[in-house]
Amino acid sequence: MLPRNAILCLALTGAAPVMGDVVRLESDAELTGTVVKQNEHSLWIDLGHQIIEVPNAQIVDVVIEGTPEEVHSTRDTLFHTAENPPELSIRQQAARVKPSVVLVRTPSGLGSGVFINDEGHAITNAHVIQGEQDLQLVTWIPQEDGTLKRTTLKDVEIVAVNDHLDLALLKATHPAGGRFSWSPLERFETIEVGQPVFAIGNPLGLEQTTSQGVISTTQRNMEGLSYVQTDAAINPGNSGGPLFNTRGEVVGITNMGILGGEALGFAIPTRYVKDFIRNREAFVYDPSNPNSGHIYNEPPRRKRSGSPPLLADDQD
Repeated sequence: MLPRNAILCLALTGAAPVMGDVVRLESDAELTGTVVKQNEHSLWIDLGHQIIEVPNAQIVDVVIEGTPEEVHSTRDTLFHTAENPPELSIRQQAARVKPSVVLVRTPSGLGSGVFINDEGHAITNAHVIQGEQDLQLVTWIPQEDGTLKRTTLKDVEIVAVNDHLDLALLKATHPAGGRFSWSPLERFETIEVGQPVFAIGNPLGLEQTTSQGVISTTQRNMEGLSYVQTDAAINPGNSGGPLFNTRGEVVGITNMGILGGEALGFAIPTRYVKDFIRNREAFVYDPSNPNSGHIYNEPPRRKRSGSPPLLADDQD
C-alpha cells in the first residue's frame, strides 16, 4: 500500500506547484516528482526527499513532464516514430493507444488495424481485405468529456496491398473533418526475448480487446520471412491489429496464430511495415486490375546442371 505520509508530504511542499512528472491515483490524490522506474508491478517516484514505490493497481495515469500526449515525434513518409516515449505499465499504455486501433469490417469478415497518422492512414493485413472493396472502419473517437465515441467510417480507400508481406494500407476520412488518434511505429528495432508486449484488436468480433504477454522469439523464420513470436493471445479478428511495447510503440502487426496451439502468436515486424509504406507506389491498389502491384507470376524454374533444356511440352 502507498504510505500515507507520501501524500501528506506533497501538501507540505509549499504553495507553488512542483514541476515534474505526475502520478494520478485511484484515491484522486496526485504525486509530483520524477518517475525513476516502472515495471509490470510497481512504479517508483522520487519526491525530492524520498523515493516511494506505488503499486500499478493504485495508479490511474502517469503524466511525464512536458507531455505525454505531446511526445515529440518524427514523421517519415506517412508514419511517425516517437522520440524517447515514456515507459509505462500496460494498463496505462493501453488506455492511451486504444483510440488509434480500429475494427476493419468487410462483407466477408472482420479484422483489426491501427492508424499511423492523424490523416487517417491505417495499416491492416492483406488477407483481412482480400477480394473486397466495400470496407468500413469502426473507430473510437475521444470526446471532450474524456469518453470514446464509437464511430463507423464508410469512406475508406484501399491505397496499397502487398500479399507477400500480408500488409495493406488504407485511408479513411474523418466524419467531422477532424484528426484521428494514431500510434507511432518503433523507432529502432530493439525488442528482446522476454520483453512485455500487448495486443489490441477485435478477436471474434469482441471489440477493443487487450491481451498481454512477452516476446517469445524476435526472429521466427516462416516461408522466407521473419516474424515476431509472442505468447500474447492472438485469435481470429486480431489480424491486422497492432502489437505494442510498454512505450506505446507498434512493434509488429499481428497476422496469425497456430490453430490448436496455445500461446503461439505471430506479428509482422515493423521493419517490414516501414519498408512497405515507403515503397507503397510499387503496390498501389487498382480495383480494375487484379494483378495490381502485389501479385506476380512464378519465376522460371532453375535448370539442373548438365541437363538438356526443357521442351515446351515438358515445362509447367
